[in-house]
Amino acid sequence: MAEVELPKKLAPLFEPYDFKVLYGGRGGAKSWGIARALLIIGTTKPVRVFCARETQRAIRDSVHRLLSDQIVALGLTDHYQIQKVAITGKNGTEFVFAGLSSLTVDSIKSFEGADICWVEEAQVISRRSWSILLPTIRKKGAEIWISFNPDLDTDETWVRFIEETPPKTVLIPMSYRDNPWLSEKFLRGMEHLKATDPLAFENIYEGKCRAAAEGAIYTPEVTALAASKRVCNVPVDPLLAVHTVWDLGFNDSTAIIFVQRHLSELRIVDYLEDSQRNLASYVQELEKKGYRYGTHWLPWDGAEGKFKLLGEGTAPESILRKLGLTVAIVPQADVEIGLKKARLIFPRCYFDRSNTTRLRECLKRYRRSIPVTTGEPSTPLHDEFSHGADAFRYLAMVADKMVESGTRSAPLRYPKRAYV
Repeated sequence: MAEVELPKKLAPLFEPYDFKVLYGGRGGAKSWGIARALLIIGTTKPVRVFCARETQRAIRDSVHRLLSDQIVALGLTDHYQIQKVAITGKNGTEFVFAGLSSLTVDSIKSFEGADICWVEEAQVISRRSWSILLPTIRKKGAEIWISFNPDLDTDETWVRFIEETPPKTVLIPMSYRDNPWLSEKFLRGMEHLKATDPLAFENIYEGKCRAAAEGAIYTPEVTALAASKRVCNVPVDPLLAVHTVWDLGFNDSTAIIFVQRHLSELRIVDYLEDSQRNLASYVQELEKKGYRYGTHWLPWDGAEGKFKLLGEGTAPESILRKLGLTVAIVPQADVEIGLKKARLIFPRCYFDRSNTTRLRECLKRYRRSIPVTTGEPSTPLHDEFSHGADAFRYLAMVADKMVESGTRSAPLRYPKRAYV
């Protein structure tokens, strides 16, 4: 075996931790270093390594090629056998590969015997994927190794491991400064980007989170939001009413923003988003929160005579009234007018850091569609992030109609028929 070189920062990879998190900018040798460390460990004892990423349509999408190249570079071809969809060692070490998005609670059980799980490009790992992966890697002494280049500070991986770091976790920030083997070509490209696009350089090479996704509609607004420190602890004022603003869906998500108004301030204290649920279940959840509610604002298509939900023949407005809520309707308006109003209320908004992470992610990733035929930005894109952003647009339409006082909504009254 050739002499193995690794950045000094990677020494904790050979120490026991539940989570080993490597994050930072491009060129920091994170993936390269992890591959070498795992291959070395795999020669000293038999280990089963599950190499995961969010999406893997084919083996070429995995780290299989990276591990194969490092086996050759380290002179480990006598120990490891490189197969089409796996890598095995003479001592029983095994590397297997899969995409988390295609796994279920049942299908992922085949990986529960892993000693090490390496999650690559973890910045895109979804909440669903983490929720099925973490309970699976439960073998005594098992570890999860995570490598990623940060994108947004609302991404699930960033929040879960950087902002809310679990016990027995080692965080290893890495950048190009930690890699003594960079080529001159790499450094020239990096310096060019630094000179021509400093914000992109900060994200790509320094590993700093971006204010918003590329092409986001509200990029200037969410950038100013972070700079003015209006994402903070926003406690619920018991003297002020909590109003809600809804974007309705079933197969799509229903999004609910909880907001208190004080003078010109809009204090966004909570957020709820889910799908495949009936309206009564949302009302139950609102009651459990114990807020003193004011008005519950629905979009115009939830009004009587405008919308029939799943063939029930009853509009959401009618259902929520029967369940005891004080309901009002957001007036119908052109989307572009709503976007302008939304931009105007951003400076008035304070977002609770803990309770509005998902809403802020939606605002940071809200983009326009770009038709192939024109190549020009068009209407806002309808995707998983548009529901929270639409609810925020509705909030902008009615913000000045909200009153500060309110009463606790009446107890739930369940009608005889099961409303959707």
